[in-house]
Amino acid sequence: MDEQTGQQQQTARNGRRVVIAGAGMAGVQTAVALREQGFTGPVTLIGAEPHQPYDRPPLSKAVLLGTAESSAFDIDFDALDVTLRLGLDVTGLRPDARELDTPQGPVPYDVLVLATGAEPLTLPGAEGVPGVHLLRTLDDAARLRPVLERRHRVVVVGAGWIGAEFATAARAAGCEVTVVEAAARPLAGALPAEAAAPMARWYEESGAVLLTGARVAAVEPGRVELADGRVLPADAVVVGIGARPATGWLAGSGIALGPDGSVTADASLRTSLPDVYAVGDCASFPSARYGERLLVHHWDNALQGPRTVAAAVTAGPEDGGADPVYDPVPYFWSEQFGRFVQYAGHHAEADALVRRGDPDGPAWSVCWLRSGALVAVLAVGRPRDLAQGRRLIESGAELDPDRVADPSVPLKSATR
Repeated sequence: MDEQTGQQQQTARNGRRVVIAGAGMAGVQTAVALREQGFTGPVTLIGAEPHQPYDRPPLSKAVLLGTAESSAFDIDFDALDVTLRLGLDVTGLRPDARELDTPQGPVPYDVLVLATGAEPLTLPGAEGVPGVHLLRTLDDAARLRPVLERRHRVVVVGAGWIGAEFATAARAAGCEVTVVEAAARPLAGALPAEAAAPMARWYEESGAVLLTGARVAAVEPGRVELADGRVLPADAVVVGIGARPATGWLAGSGIALGPDGSVTADASLRTSLPDVYAVGDCASFPSARYGERLLVHHWDNALQGPRTVAAAVTAGPEDGGADPVYDPVPYFWSEQFGRFVQYAGHHAEADALVRRGDPDGPAWSVCWLRSGALVAVLAVGRPRDLAQGRRLIESGAELDPDRVADPSVPLKSATR
C-alpha cells in the first residue's frame, strides 16, 4: 500500500463518529485514549448521571466523610474536543440503523463503545423502604453523608469490599455499626477462607459488630429482622451485596451476553456486533494468561482496557494487521479498618497457597502458585510484595515456595 492510500484510509477512519455509552472511568478513559492515539474524529460521551464525570473510589472515603465535595475527573473535555451528553439514559441499541435509543431521540454512531459499568444488586423486599441505601453514585454518597454526621445506628448488609469500606467510614464518623453477612466469613465471594479469615477480626477491632452466617428476613423502617429471629435496630441500612453488569438495556439488540450478563468481548474488546466494543465492568474478556473468561469489576480494569479499545479503533493495515490484545493482570485495592489491602492476579486455578508474615500482625501477604509460578498475590500493608508480585505474575517466573514464605526475602528474589 502506498503512502497516499494509507493517508486516505487514516482520514476515513478519523472521520467516523465514535459514541461512548457510559461516562464513568472506562468511558472517560476511552475518550482520552482515542485522542492520545491520534483519533481526530467526533467523539461523544453519554452519561446517565447529570454530574460532571467523576471517579468512584472516593465515594466510600473522602466524599462520604465530607472531606471532599466531589471526585470529578480533572479533564478538560472541551480541549479534548469531546462532546458530553450528561443526564441521558441509553435505552436500546439498533445495530442495523447504527443508532442508540435515548429519551431525547436516537444517537447515530459509526463506532460504538459500551462502557455502562455495573449496577448494584438490591436486597429483595427492601426496595423503597425508607432508610435503605446503596453506595454506587455521587448522589448515593450525598444521601449517606447526613447518616454519618448524625452518628446513626447503621446496619450494613454484606461484608464484601464496599461493605467493609462503608463500615470503616461509619465507624470513623462515630456510628454504631453492625455488618450482616450471609456467608461464614467476609469476602467469601472474592477470597478463600485461608486468606479472608483474619479480616473478620478487623471488624471487632474497629468497634463494629460482624454477624456471619446471618440472613436478612425483612427490612422495615428502623429495624432489620434476621432469619433466626434476631432484630437489629437500624436508623439506616446500607446494602452492599454485589453488582451485575448494566446491560439490560441491550436486550433484543443481538449483542452476545454471557450467563453473568456481561458483554462477551473478544481479546481486543470487540463485541459480537461490527464496530461495537465493550470495556470496563460491563464486559468480560478471554484471558490467555488464566485460560478462562474474566469479568473484573475493579477500577484498574476500567483504566487499562480503554487503551486497547482505542488501539483497535484507530488501527489500520499500515499498522501491520496485528490486533491489540487485552490480557492484564487484574488488580484492585481497598482501604478498610486502617489497612491498605491490595490484590493482583486471579487465584482460581492455583494449586498452592503460601503465607508471608503473621496474619494477626499489621502487615502480611498471601501468594498463590500454579505449577510453581505466581498467579495471584494479596498484600495487607506490604505494597512492595504487591508491586513485585504483579511483575512476577506477568513474567510467569517459577518461584521457590520456601523463599516465598520468608517475609524477609523480597518476592523478586524468590525466583528459582
